[in-house]
Amino acid sequence: MKIAVTGAGGFIGQHVLAELSGRQHEVVAVIRKTSDSSQLPSFGTSVHLDLAEADAGVYDDLGCPDVLIHLAWGGLPNYRSLHHFEQELPLQYQFLRTMVQSGLSSLFVAGTCFEYGMQSGQLHENMPAKPDNPYAFAKDTLRRQLTFLQNNLSFSMTWGRLFYLYGEGQAENSLYPQLQSAVQRGDDVFNMSGGEQLRDYLTVTEVARYIVDLAVLGKNIGVVNICSGQPVSIRSLVEGWIAENNWNIKLNFGHYPYPDYEPMAFWGDQHKLLYCLELS
Repeated sequence: MKIAVTGAGGFIGQHVLAELSGRQHEVVAVIRKTSDSSQLPSFGTSVHLDLAEADAGVYDDLGCPDVLIHLAWGGLPNYRSLHHFEQELPLQYQFLRTMVQSGLSSLFVAGTCFEYGMQSGQLHENMPAKPDNPYAFAKDTLRRQLTFLQNNLSFSMTWGRLFYLYGEGQAENSLYPQLQSAVQRGDDVFNMSGGEQLRDYLTVTEVARYIVDLAVLGKNIGVVNICSGQPVSIRSLVEGWIAENNWNIKLNFGHYPYPDYEPMAFWGDQHKLLYCLELS
């Protein structure tokens, strides 16, 4: 099976490539023209491509893959930027439409738990999407566009709603890397919010494995949560990281306000994910 991965140079993309390296697939890593491919796993083929420059021959340029794992998305981590639906959304749809028009039969797209909006508690796939920021709105709109496109073109789609993740290579402004940096600097205190918000976390290696497992099925799964199914408080999570690594640093709770773009408590329902992968 030939699998193309967009956003291959990003945080999740590099771990997806690493997961694919242990499997018997032909891999095409798609990265931006300005990205450095030297850090990618040394297997498969690398293609430099910016979505804005993708033309009618892009499917051929990517080697006519059987499956596309689509992780690319610009403008992050500014979730409130209008860029997401003014610029990114039309680029994304045009690229994916061209791919399936040209012969792509199976598509995995990375969605986001933010598509659920400000709904609290355990979130499951049959709940209505209520995006509350431009990023989530653009993602959910893309999903709807592709669903309508399936009425005219034959292709399978899995829309993986990613919850929270952490691990090697994560952006420096994320929680785990910030804590690591504070420890490495020798800081006595790490400032954070009150820490009582409940979230759903997986390591990026687990997320990459789930993404690949779903993508290679080639089935029309639709929306599926990629999550642990277990709520954990940010306070407990950070305290666990400190204990696991034997770090010597104190936590200053309440220094930052709670984010206004997400509810205080939400986590994913994992039943559909386990059912699809026959793990339940």
